[in-house]
Amino acid sequence: MSASTVPMQLQLRAGIRTKNGHCVPRQWIYHLTERSTDLRTEGRPDMKTELFSSTCPGGIILKETDQGYQRFLLYNRLPHPPENCVEEFQSLTSCLDFKAFLVTPRNQETCKLSSS
Repeated sequence: MSASTVPMQLQLRAGIRTKNGHCVPRQWIYHLTERSTDLRTEGRPDMKTELFSSTCPGGIILKETDQGYQRFLLYNRLPHPPENCVEEFQSLTSCLDFKAFLVTPRNQETCKLSSS
């Protein structure tokens, strides 16, 4: 297999705070192939994921389609991305008839994750 056909990985990690205050580490691994915007989600063979660029520094947009649902996700390295980044994301998805937006709360102390 030549180096240009070796799949690459995009690893997204987060700490999700549960109602009882515990932090649960989460990890999503996406497998990328050169010259393609399609990703394969590890452990989810039926899910189709597409990668889109964002004008926001440190940000990407994903579109996930699985059995019975479709969603767009805005990921950013900053816990509080600039408002214009969120507005851009909402504008891009509203033209696709998406009207409901979920913004995860960022007002609690950040979950600490180990760097394993």
